Amino acid sequence: MTQNNAGNKSGDEAVQAFIELRETVARLRAEDGCPWDRAQTHETLKPECVEEAAEVICGINILRETGSPDSLIEELGDLLLQVLMHAQIGEEEGLFSLSQVISCVNEKMVRRHPHVFGDKSLEYIRKLKEKNRTSSEQTEQEYAAGTGLGQEADTSVPADWKYIKSLEKQGREWEEEYLFRAFDESAKLIEVARERKRKKA
Repeated sequence: MTQNNAGNKSGDEAVQAFIELRETVARLRAEDGCPWDRAQTHETLKPECVEEAAEVICGINILRETGSPDSLIEELGDLLLQVLMHAQIGEEEGLFSLSQVISCVNEKMVRRHPHVFGDKSLEYIRKLKEKNRTSSEQTEQEYAAGTGLGQEADTSVPADWKYIKSLEKQGREWEEEYLFRAFDESAKLIEVARERKRKKA
């Protein structure tokens, strides 16, 4: 089997596993499903979301210290489950679909890597950032259209990802207040999870 065919087989297996997990979540949320899962909302799942993210970090640390990926595999699965639960609830409420969630992040990754998926080089991004330091009139539209700066790729120049993200955030600065509130809320939820785990230990 060639490497390409092996990659295709692995991809097919991942797609099938993903479909099965999605069907499991939908079954749990069905009328004759699990009462606990059916009772969950975006709000009630906040503690699980924060705790599972923290446990992914735990799995990464275990991998680093022991070389065993088992914990990380399990915790990444638990975090993925959170995504599917929120998407399932969103679909049931008619707010958004799983395909929208996936498409949104895919489009974002393509948009944030113009030096990979577009015709903008890392050198172009660096020069554009320098230009913006002295000109507040540069807009995201200009960036997308290009100004002819540095068309030759220079992989020795690191891209400034924070700068690329800042272009996307223009006009959405009001979200920052919500973000910092979320940090505070997450910290409190982590403390609750810490105490709960200590009591079980």
